[in-house]
Amino acid sequence: MVYLEQLTLAELGQKAAHTFKERRAFEIYRDGITYNRISYREFGIRIRQIGSLFVRLGMKSGDRVMILAENRPEWAIAYFGAAFAGLVSVPTLTGFSSEQIKTIAAHAGAAGICVTEKTAAKIAASDIDKSIPCIYIDSFIQDVGVIESDIKVCLNGEEKRLLLKEWEGGFPEIQAEDLASIIYTSGTAGSSKGVMLSNRNLLFTALSSRTLMKIYPRDRLLSVIPLAHTYECTLGLLTAVMSGASTAYLDRPPSPAALLPALQTLRPTAMITVPLFIEKLYRGYIAPALIASPLYKFPLTQFLAIQLAGHKLTAALGASIRFFGIGGASLSEETEAFLRKIQFPYAPGYGLTEAAPLVAGAGPYRFPFGSAGSVLKGVEVRIASDPAETEGEIQVRGPNVMLGYYRDEALTKKAFTPDGWLKTGDLGRLDKKNNLYIRGRLKTMILGPAGENIYPEEIKELLGA
Repeated sequence: MVYLEQLTLAELGQKAAHTFKERRAFEIYRDGITYNRISYREFGIRIRQIGSLFVRLGMKSGDRVMILAENRPEWAIAYFGAAFAGLVSVPTLTGFSSEQIKTIAAHAGAAGICVTEKTAAKIAASDIDKSIPCIYIDSFIQDVGVIESDIKVCLNGEEKRLLLKEWEGGFPEIQAEDLASIIYTSGTAGSSKGVMLSNRNLLFTALSSRTLMKIYPRDRLLSVIPLAHTYECTLGLLTAVMSGASTAYLDRPPSPAALLPALQTLRPTAMITVPLFIEKLYRGYIAPALIASPLYKFPLTQFLAIQLAGHKLTAALGASIRFFGIGGASLSEETEAFLRKIQFPYAPGYGLTEAAPLVAGAGPYRFPFGSAGSVLKGVEVRIASDPAETEGEIQVRGPNVMLGYYRDEALTKKAFTPDGWLKTGDLGRLDKKNNLYIRGRLKTMILGPAGENIYPEEIKELLGA
């Protein structure tokens, strides 16, 4: 693991490159093979080159650069490259509509947009100002040994190939409290909400999460959640980089047809997911076979049937999983009960984008049934409720809490209590051992089973009601 003194993303990227050198950092999986492999040494070179490209294109410290790309090694390169140049990244979900993307780009004041061949069409359809450079991050040669590699950039409607090279000038000094990223939790007109996260917010969470999930250079991670989610970016990308682990990305959406073969080939040791993934696997693949098993029908052999089903689940996931994080929504009681019976190494967590994102969590086997784990060390949680009630709104304070909402002082003020606690809008309770239990939501937003935010107001607006 790298030791961070400045607590900045730029420092993390460079120290990881120096510490882990030729260890594999990233790769893409497709149809039984991996490609676009890149070592930590190559990663360090590329983030400096991309950072220098941003500067050569006229971007200055504090400018915002949107990252509109599917999960791939180049996403991480663009993210760390932006940090190296003192820019603020604006990770954007590729599932957003062209209109949503246009709204975010305008609200953030994007000075540059990182795209791929797959996502460029949305930029073209969104009618974004053509003077904003679009950098095709999937267009450069991965082999760093090829010094004269170049990259495609579209500027003022004209495509150019620009040489990737080191910046001869100096890069800006970055501080832990500086704004590092703006995450838009909703992108429709009139409701854009950009969560401002500092270097400290992100790296405090990533470092603190190591008390729950120990990741080592020997670990293999499989990424299945979009990197534009703070959940995947912080607890997947940042923890892997600071630990020297290897991360594989799928080249397509993680449907069962694409994911199960990848699991068999890559045999990941750690994953973070949403409940929908494991619940679908259990209900569609494990439970029907378990119920149909003759061993399950008799009390004396039921335990054996459950254990055999557990082996089937472990085998389906590649047989090497030792940490399986589940967050973004509550896990069903039926699925959790099964996972506990087979001693599967799942680990719950609770958080929100505004807390970068982790508030509570636990390592495998170390939490009460139905809980989200214990409150993260260094973070404070209180339950705002009437004296007679044991449940109330979960409120948070700590180094993980956002700087505020971008360009919206009124909304920022509304998000905090007068004494400075973040109001989560979630209903919960704490037990005597500081374990957090989530009981529902106070605000109107609905959190879907895949971790997506669903706003009834937006649905009403789309229906014209």
